[in-house]
Amino acid sequence: MNVQILSRKLITPSSPTPHHLQNLKISWLDQFLSPHNYLPFIFYYPSTGDENNEERSKQLQNSLSEILTIFYPLAGRYIDNNLIIDCNDKGVEYTEAQVSGGLSLLLEGGELETELRNHLAPHPVQPDNSPLVLIQFNMFESGGVAIGLCVTHRVADAYTVFTFVRTWATACKLGVDEVLHAPSFQLPSFFPSRDTISSPNRFIGRNHHKIVVMKRFVFTGAALSKLKAVVSASVNGSHQPTRVEVVTAVIWKTLTMVAQAKHGRLRPSLLSHTFNMRGKIAMPIPDNSCGNFINVALSHFTADDETKVQLHDFVDRVYNGIKNMVSDCARVSSDDELFVMAEKIRIETIKAFTRSEMDLYMFNSWCRMPVYQADFGWGKPGWVSGLYVPGVEMVFLVDTKDGDGIEAWVSLEEDTMLLFQENPDIKAFTGQEL
Repeated sequence: MNVQILSRKLITPSSPTPHHLQNLKISWLDQFLSPHNYLPFIFYYPSTGDENNEERSKQLQNSLSEILTIFYPLAGRYIDNNLIIDCNDKGVEYTEAQVSGGLSLLLEGGELETELRNHLAPHPVQPDNSPLVLIQFNMFESGGVAIGLCVTHRVADAYTVFTFVRTWATACKLGVDEVLHAPSFQLPSFFPSRDTISSPNRFIGRNHHKIVVMKRFVFTGAALSKLKAVVSASVNGSHQPTRVEVVTAVIWKTLTMVAQAKHGRLRPSLLSHTFNMRGKIAMPIPDNSCGNFINVALSHFTADDETKVQLHDFVDRVYNGIKNMVSDCARVSSDDELFVMAEKIRIETIKAFTRSEMDLYMFNSWCRMPVYQADFGWGKPGWVSGLYVPGVEMVFLVDTKDGDGIEAWVSLEEDTMLLFQENPDIKAFTGQEL
């Protein structure tokens, strides 16, 4: 398969942003994140047999222009020195591409398709004044389309991205007047930026010379039911594990065993799990707040835990880490309280990352987000995927289309991945990896 770029343009808001909204200060939560990191997604739509892709592209562009009036910061440009988004209506980048072959071949998967997937989303460059959102509309020669999307993490978390995409889809299918809830961009007023925050580039690969590969492991609903039953029998009903808890625990346990095989001993590790704080803190934050409103829940495996290496032990660690974060957030009633909590977590994470004798495992869950609700008028996506990000070791969890299972996108060093994918638990509870 070959991807040929046909056109590239900027889509601007259908009406200008009011003067009083043109300078949006970022929050200190935005400052914590890397300015050069984009959130990439691809939405795949199988052929309906009667598609007019030229008309589809026009509808996408027109509706995108309309919703940029309410998502006005995304059409602006980030100014690093001033810690602001200049909401100047310069627009988002929109690219059309032709792909040889059919989408069905890509959806069948395989190692050779990983590189192709990375060509279905725009590749952002990093100069100042670059667009905050980049979109690529891919038309497959034998039918089907895919929409690749990259949004800078500096101004958006996954909740914001999926809210944006769902709103865009609604406007494209039904008209912008059917968009019922406008996003809120009030987070900077609750959590203003701070001069004391150091450089956000906190996770530069300590083994940057290593080759990192990504594979997808599918935990079906049936497999998760078996896992939850095994864990529930071992924890004596103390709590019913969630799908995310058991998948996280299986992967963490496996990574711990792999590290033991590589180093000849059990190694301490810190698990970092992204946590959506919307609706979780004692402050009047709008539930539809867009921007970055995330923290991380931490769980520990220490030398004292050498006798606790069963799956239910790892489930307990994950559960307790999330429970503690929920409890801590519920007590937060001010900007300063949240900052102290977040800074403590950040310092602990950075220390773990820089300690050669300790492993840090970073997880990000998009489960229960409206990933498969993006119906632009030609049905919901047949699949939604992430992208391979070179050099970054991380685990992303996302619901399967039926909502019962979980896809785990695992990025590891090449030698670690070889051991990981052969682990008995991984082979027993997952489908074919990509």
